[in-house]
Amino acid sequence: MRFASALVLFAHPDDAEYMCGGTVAVWTREGTEVHYVIVTDGSAGSNEPGAVRAEISKVRKREQKAAAKVLGVKSVTFLDFPDGMLEVNLETRKAVAREVRRLRPEVVVAPDPSRLWYGRQYINHADHRAAGELALCAVMPDAPSRPQFPELLDEGLEPYEIPHLWLATEEPDTYLDITKTMDLKLEALTKHRSQNLEDSLEWVRDRARELGEKGGVEYAEAFRTFSLKDEEA
Repeated sequence: MRFASALVLFAHPDDAEYMCGGTVAVWTREGTEVHYVIVTDGSAGSNEPGAVRAEISKVRKREQKAAAKVLGVKSVTFLDFPDGMLEVNLETRKAVAREVRRLRPEVVVAPDPSRLWYGRQYINHADHRAAGELALCAVMPDAPSRPQFPELLDEGLEPYEIPHLWLATEEPDTYLDITKTMDLKLEALTKHRSQNLEDSLEWVRDRARELGEKGGVEYAEAFRTFSLKDEEA
C-alpha cells in the first residue's frame, strides 16, 4: 500500500531507524512525505561519567537529523519531554495530538506498546511503551474528538481521524520488503555515532533477513496494521 504522508512517532533518537528505517526509505522513494516526531529530548543517551543531559540532547538531535536526511524524511520534530521519564498523561497526549492534527498523516507508525520483552535478553524501554500508548491515544480519542483538548482548536488545529496505524511488533500481519533499502537503513543507523551502533549493524541485518524469510523476501520489516477509517466516508 502506498501513502501520501506518514508520521513516525517514537521515543528516542535512533528508534525509528531500528524500527522502520527501511520502510521509511521505501516510502520516501515512492513519494510519501514522511515526518518524524520524537517524543523525548534524547538527553539520557549516554552513561559516560560527567555527561550532561543538555549536551547529550544536542548531540543526539543532530545525529537524528542526519539519519533522517539519509532516509529522505521531510521534517523532524522533538517534543522534548525528558528522556527516561516519559509518561502517558494529558500533557504528553496533547503534545502528540497537536502534531497529528498539524501534520494530518495518512498513516502513523509507532512501537507496539504491549511489547514488554524480546526473547530472554531484551526488556523493552518504558519510554518505547509509552510512545506506543501515546499513538493509540492519538487514534482515539485525542486527535479526532472535538471536545478533547479544545485549546488545540484555538490554535487552528481541527480534529483529525487517522486512517491507518502501523505498529512495529513481534506479532505482525504485514511484512514490507526493504531489500532495496537495507543499506540505507544501515547507513542511517551509522549517523548515531554517539551510540556506537556500528556494533549492532550485523544484528540489524540478521533480524531483517529473519523477517524477510517470513515475508518471502530477502529483507523485511514487520508491522501489525490497522485500517481505522471507512475509505468511502
